[in-house]
Amino acid sequence: MNEASDIESIRACLLEGARKECFAGYDPFDGLNSRLFNEAPTARKGLLGLAWIQLFKRSPINLRPLLGIPKGRNPKGIGLFILGLLQDYERTQDQQYLDEAIKLGDWLLGEQSDKSEWKHACWGYHFDWNARAFFVPKGKPNIITTVYVSMALFELGKQTKNNSYTDAALDSANFIVDTLLTTVDERTFFAYIPGEQAFVHNASLWGAAWVAFVGYQSGNKKYVDLALDVARLSAAGQSVDGSWVYGALHHHQFIDGFHTGYNLEALDFIQKTLSISEFDAVISKGLDYYKRELIEDDGSAKYYANNRYPLDMHSVTQAVLTLLKVGGTQEDVLLAEKIIQRSIDTLYMPNKGQFVYQKNKYFTNKINYIRWTQAWVYYSFAFYNRYISE
Repeated sequence: MNEASDIESIRACLLEGARKECFAGYDPFDGLNSRLFNEAPTARKGLLGLAWIQLFKRSPINLRPLLGIPKGRNPKGIGLFILGLLQDYERTQDQQYLDEAIKLGDWLLGEQSDKSEWKHACWGYHFDWNARAFFVPKGKPNIITTVYVSMALFELGKQTKNNSYTDAALDSANFIVDTLLTTVDERTFFAYIPGEQAFVHNASLWGAAWVAFVGYQSGNKKYVDLALDVARLSAAGQSVDGSWVYGALHHHQFIDGFHTGYNLEALDFIQKTLSISEFDAVISKGLDYYKRELIEDDGSAKYYANNRYPLDMHSVTQAVLTLLKVGGTQEDVLLAEKIIQRSIDTLYMPNKGQFVYQKNKYFTNKINYIRWTQAWVYYSFAFYNRYISE
């Protein structure tokens, strides 16, 4: 089996596995969906809830069936599958891919966060989420899920000429501007969730990218100008070597692979949307850093700049997308292929037809996470296959 057919067969296998589960599955952060909390819901918050989530996230043993955590559909995961299905449809013109994307798109339209509270189209996770800085209840919208779902719905609307998809996608920018625009310590940015005041580059940049896109599509100069101002904040926050730390808080002072890729892809998205070159130098320097410090000679996509571990398919898939979308040279295409092949050699389980969650230095976590792992792989492999077929 040659390398191209290997990638294609794995892509098909991942899709078939997701279909069998109706695109539902477990998530690294879904621990608070345990039925044990039904009797004491307030225990989800605070140190207990945080420790509980970390237990499930870090344990290589899947405790979920034992502790009453059901498989669920995650809106972001569904958005990624739609993006992948549309890539497959464009490559093959096989109607089944589009039909499946339509069914998933209809589900997303019905899974919007409560409009009586948020006023506009937006999406969150299907579980309560307790982080160090905040507690996020199930369904509360966040910017990354909203943007990825919106991108998927907009592309689906273009393919189907169905305005219900594009209207929801475009409306989400109103949520981002009205609810997530935040000014703290002389920084104006888009927050990750409503009410959060921590500045995080990738969240703010993806918000800016989508607001710029909607502003361009609708002729809303105010949105375009706002998006550029927000993007300039992160562009100015790039380090001399081309890197970005994750965010502004003391525990955000790390550099990792997939968030760096997010930053580069979002800036590139803005430039292509608006046909500008303002961020050329920032993107070029950032991409050079990315390839130099976050991808190893053997094709391993590093998690952190100072540590290759854990090896994680999230790092792999974003590297592939970044190299093809932001780079695009023949060298970048070959490097993307090398990264994919390395991930197949080290992280794929052919007997199960899926990728592991993470491989650490001394142990491997093989739990099947559909949003974090399989959805991302399916989308990136589908994107790669379509890209090299052109």
